[in-house]
Amino acid sequence: MLKIHFSGEDILRTRVAPAADPVWEVVLSLHLLPERSRDPLLSGWRREVMRDLRRPEDADGLRLLLALNPPRGYFPDFLTPYESVDGFEAGMEAVRRTPVPLLHRDLTLLANARSLPADASALARGEPDALEHLTAAMGRYRELALRPYWPRVQAAVEADRARRARAVLDGGVEGLLTSLRPGVRWNSGTLEIPGYPSSRELHLQGRGLLLVPSFFCADTPVALLDPTLPPVLVYPVDRLGGLAPEEAKKSEAALAALLGRTRAAVLAASDDGCSTGELARRLHISPAAASQHATVLRNAGLLVSHRDRNTVLHTLTPLGRAVLNT
Repeated sequence: MLKIHFSGEDILRTRVAPAADPVWEVVLSLHLLPERSRDPLLSGWRREVMRDLRRPEDADGLRLLLALNPPRGYFPDFLTPYESVDGFEAGMEAVRRTPVPLLHRDLTLLANARSLPADASALARGEPDALEHLTAAMGRYRELALRPYWPRVQAAVEADRARRARAVLDGGVEGLLTSLRPGVRWNSGTLEIPGYPSSRELHLQGRGLLLVPSFFCADTPVALLDPTLPPVLVYPVDRLGGLAPEEAKKSEAALAALLGRTRAAVLAASDDGCSTGELARRLHISPAAASQHATVLRNAGLLVSHRDRNTVLHTLTPLGRAVLNT
């Protein structure tokens, strides 16, 4: 069992990641790739990805990634840096900057449990070419295995974030932590994960906890092994939140034809309320472009915008909701 101990200050500093974390999704999807799944969503994904990854030019990189990310047990903390909350490239830059002592420690721990390929030795020494090869392999894998499915991953994570937001509104941060059931229990200041593969206790010590909703996380939430790193708990979302029935797909296409693809996406993202910065992050557009699209939709009576200090929150008007649900 993993027990995470909270102080009052930790509760105040606990929050949910702003979007699906691309680096965590890469790493956790690699854990699922070698084994067949009874989940029809994952089995279809695995079948298609394995077909695409059979190219000879991808073999070495994939071999290294699978060795570093076994289906069960320990995997290196340095592969999922905290900086990935700002996007994939920020995460890869942090991986390339990992201090050599941390690389050596993490890879030694992994080598104690399983054999590693020869290029892992260069990685443990922090050789720049080895780190560049690793991040290039992660980027290539992401393009092949995640990019085609990313809208589905984002949709499932956004649906989960909306659920957690309602939990906070109804019960505060303790309501949020309680809502993580059944795989997690909130018990008088301690978050307990009964199915965790090892017995550990983590004291947050005023740092708070970043909750990361994940499409590819298996049944049991995941935490970093090193207690000195910024505390993170990655937990699984309902993958059905990422499925769009055929009729919904037709409606989305019709709305995109009417408003334009990006503007339709801005309208959809505002369903549960969304700031300009969040729109930019979710849709991979600039804040200026997000603001411009929101202004057009607001002038058309589809959005209403409220300013709170330096943040502008956009929500649907009744007309906007009717258009979205058409």
